[in-house]
Amino acid sequence: MNIIFQFDLNGVNWSEAADLFRRAPLGVRDPDKLRRSCEQSFLVCFAYLKNKLVGMGRAISDGEYQAAIYDLVILPEYQNKGIGQQVMEELHRRLPVKTILLYAVPGKESFYRKLGYCKMLTAMAKRNEELDDFRLAGYIE
Repeated sequence: MNIIFQFDLNGVNWSEAADLFRRAPLGVRDPDKLRRSCEQSFLVCFAYLKNKLVGMGRAISDGEYQAAIYDLVILPEYQNKGIGQQVMEELHRRLPVKTILLYAVPGKESFYRKLGYCKMLTAMAKRNEELDDFRLAGYIE
C-alpha cells in the first residue's frame, strides 16, 4: 500500500476529513472547527491512498518539552493495515520533545502500548462541560 503523507493543510477537503471521524466512528467533527484545530496544531499528518484521504493525526506542543497527540483516525476499511502506526511514527519523528501524551480510545490501549506508550497513574482531566459523556465513553472514572 503506497500511502502518501502530507504535513501541511494545502488542499485538505475538510468535509472529507470530518467524515473520517463519523465513519471511524469517533464522533462528529464540524469541518470548520476541525480546520481551525489543525491550523492551531504544532503538527498535522494526513494519510492519502491514491488521492483519497484515509487517515490523519495531529499534535499540539510547546516544541521543547511536551506534546500531545490528538485525533488519530483511520477509515474503518483501512484499519489494521498499519496506516495508524505509520501516522504515529511520522508524528513521533517530527516532534522535538521527550514526552508525548495522548488519550487512547477505550479498548485501543494495546495499539499504543506497542508504540511504547504506558498508562499514566496520575493523569487528570477536567471538562468545561458535563462529564457524563466523557464518563460514559470510558475516559474517566
